[in-house]
Amino acid sequence: MIQSVVSPALRQRVRGWAVPVARALGGLGLTPNHLTMIGFAGTCAAAILAAGQIWLAAGVLVIGFGIFDLLDGALARATGRTSRFGAFLDSTLDRMGENLVYAGVAIGSAARDYVPGVVVAVLALAFASGVTYARAKAEVVGLHGEVGFAPREVRLALLGTTLILVGYLGGIGQQIDGNPWGDRILTGSLGLIAALSAITVLQRIVHARRQALDLEAGSGDRRP
Repeated sequence: MIQSVVSPALRQRVRGWAVPVARALGGLGLTPNHLTMIGFAGTCAAAILAAGQIWLAAGVLVIGFGIFDLLDGALARATGRTSRFGAFLDSTLDRMGENLVYAGVAIGSAARDYVPGVVVAVLALAFASGVTYARAKAEVVGLHGEVGFAPREVRLALLGTTLILVGYLGGIGQQIDGNPWGDRILTGSLGLIAALSAITVLQRIVHARRQALDLEAGSGDRRP
């Protein structure tokens, strides 16, 4: 199986750390769906800040509210409140929120006439959407689809860190000593997100095909 850059052991450890925080939030009367919507609202705020070229604050919100993606699931599992609608809501709002941040970066770059920033943000949005769609479609047809180098947590970590660095170092029209470090970081990092996402889409396609062929072979269906 093609693993993510985040190992299963690390992912499980982080989920364990999230449980006490999730339980504390649950003690305040918040439900898993509440946490999902709070995380989405925070990500929307990050998208608005990115569109307004307030890069550092946008990056902090991307990382901070991205953590809610762990907390809602942790609370649902810890309290036995998992549900099909909750899983649907979580998946839908997670994808919308991430895409809105890429759109915000594109708008912010366009406002400063920085075309490379617009291009890589659009590419990152397109390929990241393909990653999540490939997993969802695989699961719909009864296949496992959560494989590849760049799942959502990896993309959000790269995106949030990138925006923080752009805001701290200066970029997108703000130059330090004549060198647009922020511009280079933005285009390089979002280009990396786009490339890793494209590779992940291919990995998921290959993984799904292998599973489908194994199932067809097992059932006696020899279609190519």
